[in-house]
Amino acid sequence: MDSQTSQSSQASQSPHTFQVDLRGLVDLLSHHLYSSPKVYLRELLQNAVDAITARRAEQPEAPALVRLYAEGGTLRVEDSGVGLTESDVHNLLATIGRSSKRDDGLQEARSDFLGQFGIGLLACFVVAERIRVVSRSARTPDAAPVEWTAADDGSYTVRTLPHEARPEPGTTVHLVARAGAADWLSAERVLSLARDFGSLLPYDVRVGDEAITELPAPWDRSYPSPTTRRVALARHCHDLFGFTPLDSIELNVPLAGIRGVAYVLPSAVSPAQRASHRVHLKGMLLTERAEQLLPDWAFFVRCVLDTDSLRPTASRESLYEDETLAAVREALGERIRSWLTGLAAGDPDRLAAFLSVHYLGVKSLARHDREMLRTMLPWLPFETTDGRLSLEEFAQRHPVVHFTRTVEEYRQVAPIASAQGVGVVNGGYTYDSELVEALPSVRPGTVVAELDADTVTAHLDAVDPAEELALSGFLSAARAKLDPLGCDVVLRAFHPLSVPALHLDDRAARHEQARAEAEEQADDLWAGILGSLRGSAPRARLVLNHLNPLIRRVSSLGDRELIGTATESLYGQALLMAQRPLRPADSALLNRAFLGLLEWATHPNFPEDGAR
Repeated sequence: MDSQTSQSSQASQSPHTFQVDLRGLVDLLSHHLYSSPKVYLRELLQNAVDAITARRAEQPEAPALVRLYAEGGTLRVEDSGVGLTESDVHNLLATIGRSSKRDDGLQEARSDFLGQFGIGLLACFVVAERIRVVSRSARTPDAAPVEWTAADDGSYTVRTLPHEARPEPGTTVHLVARAGAADWLSAERVLSLARDFGSLLPYDVRVGDEAITELPAPWDRSYPSPTTRRVALARHCHDLFGFTPLDSIELNVPLAGIRGVAYVLPSAVSPAQRASHRVHLKGMLLTERAEQLLPDWAFFVRCVLDTDSLRPTASRESLYEDETLAAVREALGERIRSWLTGLAAGDPDRLAAFLSVHYLGVKSLARHDREMLRTMLPWLPFETTDGRLSLEEFAQRHPVVHFTRTVEEYRQVAPIASAQGVGVVNGGYTYDSELVEALPSVRPGTVVAELDADTVTAHLDAVDPAEELALSGFLSAARAKLDPLGCDVVLRAFHPLSVPALHLDDRAARHEQARAEAEEQADDLWAGILGSLRGSAPRARLVLNHLNPLIRRVSSLGDRELIGTATESLYGQALLMAQRPLRPADSALLNRAFLGLLEWATHPNFPEDGAR
């Protein structure tokens, strides 16, 4: 009994072979691994190129030919590669995923190959219902040609053929289209795909009689002059990406095995938009949607390049994120950075044309690269109270470079600050406040300060104490009206005279205002918590311009109710002028003040002399 149990246990532990549902695997490939059935042609080209590479590793003078013939829903692909024996066929084609490059002492040449023969051929079932392979080995010239025929149900047959069936070494692959896929094997589609995938392949590849390779690559060709080169690359960019570039940047990184070109977009794009680049791996197009190839700040270029060092993913349609890709990304970023510094040093007109479109990308780079900030300082444009200037020019004009962190704050104070001679940079746009704060690190001695309500108020002229005392009743009524809104009223004299009132606050004041509003709406527990957070931050201020004729007339009113209505109107108008978002309480105030003024204007006893 024990013996039988032992034998049964040993039998149950014997190894078993996975059974693969080929139809299910093909469905997996077509719907999840590959983005489109078109990759079948890339896999065929890869197998042919790898076979030629393997043969040339042993026979350097061997022919390097790939021929494709498409007709009537069938495709024939011939190559002059290393070929297969009957043993190779059983080992390679009958075993999914095994690579022909692992055997026969060719491991050292692994980097010269593009793909995996078994998986590549299997991908053809995405468009074909039957595959027939006829091959003759270059390593064993006396071996008979062998034929492998497979169907999409997973069955296959292998047989040897007479020598005349394949007189020369190499391989021919025959595909018969599956139902609904005949268009993928049409002559026009095959030619288009072959050109797209194989234009940079190092061997003689033809569809029928038409050559599809275009070597050397446009960026490797010799041109009579730099201008001729620029025009030729611009034409290449237009044919490839559909736009005429502002400029082209050579991407030559020999240590990373990279050659190519980056084309500068002629129009601005969002930094958040992921750029798509074309990457060839040893001449074969790997992807036209590589997103992680360049640093994020280089969103203003589109690249096309050829590499022999980057690692593809399993589908060979994108790049594998590893240390090599990170190093290549850094090296390509350095090439684009060098191009920018070169323009700054030798071609300011082209640099100005570039910055007029892509200043945002350069600002993004300058945030982290002090040398780039120093180089670009005379060129990068900023919105200031002196107009659109570079930080270098603005700092030369003003001993203190004041800036705001938001566009709203800038709009609030810019007209007044400019009239008082205070220079202000609008730091509310993307990256601008960071760059202004970094200015002293590249321009020693520069003083940078964030502009707040206290700074603006300090630059406004005080009103004569006697005059302000005479208006104490008016100011008291105005302050009482705005106190529930968390706003003080201040009287100053400033230019321009046309501005009757100025609303000033800072982030601390806004935070305190938001806290107070939340406290009013909270239950007892939260009100207590929020109350404990009450700060001593200054409140917002409505600065009335004593030089403005309207303010002088309003300040002479004797009716506290009318003063309150006028003050609310001035407060609302100042908010609108600052282009600040209105709270519900502010909107209600504007409506109330408008209706109040209409009522006073239509009152039968409304005084015409401004006093009552």
